Amino acid sequence: MSTRRIMGLETEYGITLPGDTSITPMVLSGLVVRGYVAGAGPGAALPTGAGWDYADETPLRDARGFEMARALADVSQLTDVEDPTTANSVLANGARLYVDHAHPEYSSPEVTGPRDAVRWDRAGELVMLRAARTLAAEGLPVRLYKNNVDGKGASYGTHENYLLPRTVPFESIVRAMLPYLVARQVLCGAGRVGLGQASQQPGFQISQRADYIEADVGLETTLRRPLVNTRDEPHAAADRYRRLHVIAGDATLADVGTLLKTGVTSLVLRLVEDGVSAVPQLDLADPVAAVRQVSHDPAVQAKVELADGRWMTALDILGGYREAVQTALDRQRPGWEADAETLEVLGWWDEVTDRLRRDPRSCAGVVDWATKWELLERYRDRDGLAWNDPRLAAIDIQYSDLDPARGLAARMRAAGRLRTLVSDEDAEAAVLSAPADTRAWFRGACVRRHADELRAASWDSVVFALGRRLHRVSMPEPAGHTRAHCADLLERHDSAEGLLEAMGVLGSD
Repeated sequence: MSTRRIMGLETEYGITLPGDTSITPMVLSGLVVRGYVAGAGPGAALPTGAGWDYADETPLRDARGFEMARALADVSQLTDVEDPTTANSVLANGARLYVDHAHPEYSSPEVTGPRDAVRWDRAGELVMLRAARTLAAEGLPVRLYKNNVDGKGASYGTHENYLLPRTVPFESIVRAMLPYLVARQVLCGAGRVGLGQASQQPGFQISQRADYIEADVGLETTLRRPLVNTRDEPHAAADRYRRLHVIAGDATLADVGTLLKTGVTSLVLRLVEDGVSAVPQLDLADPVAAVRQVSHDPAVQAKVELADGRWMTALDILGGYREAVQTALDRQRPGWEADAETLEVLGWWDEVTDRLRRDPRSCAGVVDWATKWELLERYRDRDGLAWNDPRLAAIDIQYSDLDPARGLAARMRAAGRLRTLVSDEDAEAAVLSAPADTRAWFRGACVRRHADELRAASWDSVVFALGRRLHRVSMPEPAGHTRAHCADLLERHDSAEGLLEAMGVLGSD
């Protein structure tokens, strides 16, 4: 049994320009994208005038078997239409950098496991930091925050993507994921000062997104936010794959939190793929209420009601999934052997849950919410601060500031007080290099070698412009177009024309 599958992370960053309210967040976010492209150098990113190829995008198709009418959709759902007023680029590491809902967003390249998810997510922090430094040199001291709330009632997303076979029934995914996502926040929540969407009640909670969850299941991502999103947009061959788009998670700065967020979720999905009998039956009476109950109790003692009348803590629920995973491993069937990366995820899953049972604050330095809680409690003890003191809210925001001179998480990581799994050198290398074992490698190589001829790109295509004609290279298989598949081809053909001719797409539109 392995955590390995195609996955990726999308993070919208909080953004401010201290002392200047004349520039709208959308314009400011566009400056961030353009700032990175301008400062990154040749071959590091496509010009922001390059488009995104929307040909295969289906944001209104619902995994429950229908498609929402465009006339009924909120404008924020129409992500398959290019907005010429915003900025978009594709990077040499295979990622997308663009403006999404008035925030700069870094969408990581596709990776094949949780360790690489951590690495290319950390690369995104460096991309954003470099963009901010470029703008600061031009007199625009933008601040960027890897968080999900502004403290004034607004929330912005950190989304996860997991590829599954199309044969897996969506109903089975929903049933398994609802209780899991409610409980998972104790492993990978980011922590937040304030209860309620506008922090109308004093206190500290585990998750930044919990108070913004308003439905069990749904298609929307910016309103009526669901625990399980139903968007049926696989970014791959639709007859073979479906993509689970998770919008209920937090932006994580702690490597262990990101590893657990992606790795444990992948293992739960493995249970779903193995069949209904492998998944623990832990249906909740009210998942939306439960996600808040868990988040609002950093002591990790809150019990939520199950549909069958039982009451369980988040750790009890996670324990049910952990037992099911171990049962699957103990079967020792071919293809279910645990690889080293899976054993690492299991080790951290066990260690973090054991620490949480003994004393949640013992997870400080390992997962974000416990690290933040411990930090804030020290300030409270030292200065006698109540939870509604604005100084605590300021510390909360400062934790997620990317600037290594100001950001508390960044400073703790540099000082060795926040556990790292990926070295700074590996994260740096991932800014310009794409994962070798997914189609992101070919996308990134095309950016590096043929930026002048690239008219557009997407997750499953790159579009070349040669003369007046467009030539689209389709990449419906996420595990295709890898370095092993394409490196020799690119080495043998220096020109875009020669490459496309060799691939048999020259002359197609």
